Amino acid sequence: MTESTTTNTPDDQPIAHDFVGIRLVVTGGASGIGKAIATQALQRGATVAVLDVDPTGAPSGAPAWRADVTDDDSVAAAVSAAADALGGIDVLVNNAGIGAQGTVETNPLDEWQRVFDVNVFGMVRVTRAALAHLRRSPNAAIVNTCSIAATAGLPERALYSATKGAVLSLTLAMAADHLAEGIRVNCVNPGTTDTPWVGRLLDRAPDPAAERAALAARQPTGRLVTADEVAAAVLYLAGRGAGATTGTALAVDGGMAGLRLRPR
Repeated sequence: MTESTTTNTPDDQPIAHDFVGIRLVVTGGASGIGKAIATQALQRGATVAVLDVDPTGAPSGAPAWRADVTDDDSVAAAVSAAADALGGIDVLVNNAGIGAQGTVETNPLDEWQRVFDVNVFGMVRVTRAALAHLRRSPNAAIVNTCSIAATAGLPERALYSATKGAVLSLTLAMAADHLAEGIRVNCVNPGTTDTPWVGRLLDRAPDPAAERAALAARQPTGRLVTADEVAAAVLYLAGRGAGATTGTALAVDGGMAGLRLRPR
């Protein structure tokens, strides 16, 4: 039986408690998009566990464990602890990731290996550790954080784009592999999102204000995506109402992937 109630937030916007009974684990859940996902899931009634290399910023109400997604033992221990605390896992959000700038020749090969180890192999490690728990869930779902960089050629993003292209393909393959087990697998493709990582990137630019304006201008909406907007898309894909949705990449990019507008 699914419980669904609503409450009012301080600004009188109703929040549906449509995640009551859902046990959700989010990696990279102590900051940026991951923290927004964990926070919204809690507000909507989910029980939430956060895994992060630095879990100190996890939202109140979400138990958190340190997990280095490049280390098998760290991942296995954290996923096991989270599953024990929640009494199982219904939804896994593979959100942990790092950025990279440069062309194919800018980054040394050890940097290519490091970023792939986090962004791609990290998802593999966490998913492998969580699958046994997901198979026991009647509402099992995996949502991977991908990127507009998987579907659009962006300058100075060769390494990052390569990892996110792999995440997109991995999402489709996982959806095919685990459909018969009742596990849905989808991903979100955010555009440039106003997160701490983007903030640090802007701080290093010669003219941070001009760089922010340029990043905002390349998205048809004329602004950066918010972490809350990405979180809302993740929770749609994770929710019971998306039961017929699997193998899908949901763009949250201000129209960047699909629109070709005239210059203003």
